[in-house]
Amino acid sequence: MTRCAVFGTGSWGTAFAMILADAGCEVTLWGRRQELVDAINATHVNPDYLPDTRLAESVRATTGPAEALAGAEFAVLAVPSQTLRQNLAAWAPLLGPETVLVSLMKGIELGTAKRMSEVIQEIAEVGPERVAVVSGPNLALEIANKQPAASVVACTDELVAKRLQTACHTPYFRPYTNTDVVGCELGGAVKNVIGLAVGMADGMGLGDNTKATLMTRGLAEITRLGLTLGADPHTFAGLAGMGDLVATCSSPLSRNHTFGTNLGRGMTVAETVAATSQTAEGVKSCESVLDLARRHGVDMPIVAAVVDVVHHGRPTQEVLAGLMARSAKPERH
Repeated sequence: MTRCAVFGTGSWGTAFAMILADAGCEVTLWGRRQELVDAINATHVNPDYLPDTRLAESVRATTGPAEALAGAEFAVLAVPSQTLRQNLAAWAPLLGPETVLVSLMKGIELGTAKRMSEVIQEIAEVGPERVAVVSGPNLALEIANKQPAASVVACTDELVAKRLQTACHTPYFRPYTNTDVVGCELGGAVKNVIGLAVGMADGMGLGDNTKATLMTRGLAEITRLGLTLGADPHTFAGLAGMGDLVATCSSPLSRNHTFGTNLGRGMTVAETVAATSQTAEGVKSCESVLDLARRHGVDMPIVAAVVDVVHHGRPTQEVLAGLMARSAKPERH
């Protein structure tokens, strides 16, 4: 039986632990809080994030990272992206010599503008063949309810991607393999920022034309950045690109869309943070995405507009007017 460790007891970490267990893996879920770990072990339910989802008996929880990693073939990382570096520095010495690290995170690191796989390789001192990412339309609550969904598991080593595919393939979760780690990560990280923008439009009471425009031009921005960084353009037409973007921009279950909607309704960032109990990755990553784009000379006006609202306090109406006033150009990426 394949052993897996999942680091992070939030909604997506817990849902992915359920997927792995339902695919026949033995899963240890690591959490920081002893009371939550005890509750999961006693009831096989995560009462804080997925209270209506029962986990398989093969899922157990612990606060001990060494216990979680003992014999693990896959170490799944499902912590907030901006905490990865600090957390992984503590866990890396406990990794087995062949353990594959799997990123569920969709962010770009502040300060370094590094993708999560790059941070993992640096801190764990492993090659790209030992790092995989999972990306796609991954709304945790729907997956926890076992509604049919598909995703992408990517690794530069196709055999590793296929091993991970087998480890997380269930009747309700269909993973496709890909070797384009760069494209899959960028699609997952930048779509959160576009989700904020579409949420703002919803909050302002704007219609489907506006939202379709933001999604389509947002995908163009993602593609421009991806091509500059060496990604496969076909990735952005698939689950890790358009698929993830549509889910994040359209669903009330999307944290980034909800956060943006509150901003569009006139709430401040501080008020929205207080009203939101879970991480909206795009709020912090929008700055690092813009940093990454500027380092490579890539124009990303929608991302820049989100940064203006979230971090510079500019009114959403003013930012929208600025986007519409940009000079017209031929439609190409």
